[in-house]
Amino acid sequence: MTMSANAHILMCRPQHFAVSYAINPWMDPSSWARDQRVLAATARREWTGLHRALQDAGAQIELVPAKPGLPDLVFTANAAVVLDGKALLARFRHPERRAEEPHFAAAFRKLQARGLLASVRTLPEGVTLEGAGDCVWDDTRNLFWMGYGPRSDEAARHAVEEEFGVEVEALGLADPSYYHMDTALCALPGGEVLYVPEAFTAEGRAIIHDRVASDQRIAIADEDARRLAANAVCLGNTLVLSECSDGLRARLAEHGYRVRATPLGSFLRSGGSAFCLTLRLDRRSASGRSGMVGTAA
Repeated sequence: MTMSANAHILMCRPQHFAVSYAINPWMDPSSWARDQRVLAATARREWTGLHRALQDAGAQIELVPAKPGLPDLVFTANAAVVLDGKALLARFRHPERRAEEPHFAAAFRKLQARGLLASVRTLPEGVTLEGAGDCVWDDTRNLFWMGYGPRSDEAARHAVEEEFGVEVEALGLADPSYYHMDTALCALPGGEVLYVPEAFTAEGRAIIHDRVASDQRIAIADEDARRLAANAVCLGNTLVLSECSDGLRARLAEHGYRVRATPLGSFLRSGGSAFCLTLRLDRRSASGRSGMVGTAA
């Protein structure tokens, strides 16, 4: 399995996190407003717990400055696709999130200036792709699983293939509750794929079944899917996630994985969890490992 010693992760403190608009079925601004002070304090406490869990697992954390008026800036997975020291900046579907784009762009330029990234580029005009939220790296297969439909364009696969020189499997997302790939699929370092079958079109499920052997497919039932158990951060054989059932924990243990649960209920109110709150800066393709670029690893 991939070791976690060099994991380098981008996060953003939730000083201004709130559910202030609704752009997916999880979001209820009126419910948040009724308990805003308590929920905001809980979000800060939960984020700190995740931050601590990642550091305990050996990760190095970089921080994007929080900014008033950008409540979803905490979901750094959406900022860009990053591989081999190269960053391809996101372009958001909803206008509520587009103001994040220049803020993230400035943050990535600073990372580049520090030598943590070799390049920072933008998508072709008119193409929407919401970063690693819809582009999940599979180290075993040396490819991206890309989700399209709710938030990202199928045409984005060509931009990703051209930028990074790796294969992209584009899968249609069929359930609005699983609006990003990272809510429905997690590629584990041992080659297993944790996924929510009902989140995908029939064609998408067929592609997963074609590419992933049956003994490596770990289907998530509704109970765990609704907890966003697929939205996990993998660091070696440790899976950091909000929560999961005893049954899923046991199935993961059979494959050699240990679950570290750290509650993230405040962020589930926005349709996000552990993976959404992080962005790996150190991912390497097979060719990237043989010819290291920059110093992110």
